[in-house]
Amino acid sequence: MNDSLKIMLVDDQFLVRNGLSMLINSQPDFHVVAEASDGEDALSQFLQLQQENREPHIVMMDVRMPQMNGLEATAHILRSSTRARIIMLTTFDIDDYVFEAIRLGASGFLLKDAPPEELLTAIRTVHRGDGVIAPSATKRLMEKMVPLITKPSDSTTTPHLERIASLTGREHELLLLMARGMTNKELCEFLFLSEATVKTHVSHILAKLGARDRVQAVVMAYEAGLMKN
Repeated sequence: MNDSLKIMLVDDQFLVRNGLSMLINSQPDFHVVAEASDGEDALSQFLQLQQENREPHIVMMDVRMPQMNGLEATAHILRSSTRARIIMLTTFDIDDYVFEAIRLGASGFLLKDAPPEELLTAIRTVHRGDGVIAPSATKRLMEKMVPLITKPSDSTTTPHLERIASLTGREHELLLLMARGMTNKELCEFLFLSEATVKTHVSHILAKLGARDRVQAVVMAYEAGLMKN
């Protein structure tokens, strides 16, 4: 149990939480450590678990809830933790709240009616540091997100430029290609690099940008104005 992946479920619908709990607990390496029906309860329980050294690795967070919505709860949780990963749950394919949550540091989103195997795979994907939004879908997501990103009035106020400037030429190139939706396999083929080399470059990019995963790194590239075309 101590080695299992600790997961917290946050949703105002009991049947949704119950179904997710049964599915997740069916996995030998997963364990649901807490359930909450709104954002306030989620934040309170998360902080309590944190004090008990039982901080959840993954939080499955509904977007729309009473008391405190998923967006507010996500902001509070990510301010209190550098380790927790949040997966937003939504009934809508594209949701403005989800875009904002990703900007805050959430690791992606899933539809509530996603197949069980997709949900379980997403949890494992997020835990190893990747986003749950497939890289092949990243460009479509970012294109819809661009109008929601406030463009700075001049280059001196452009966010993330200092961190982006710390990237090597190769890392900068990879960031641009990631923002265009290339998978690691496609990056290998396009740049004639081994998979291990690409993974190393991606890890260095995330570390230098201070990004939780590649989804947040891509958001930072768009916010910095790198993807103008």
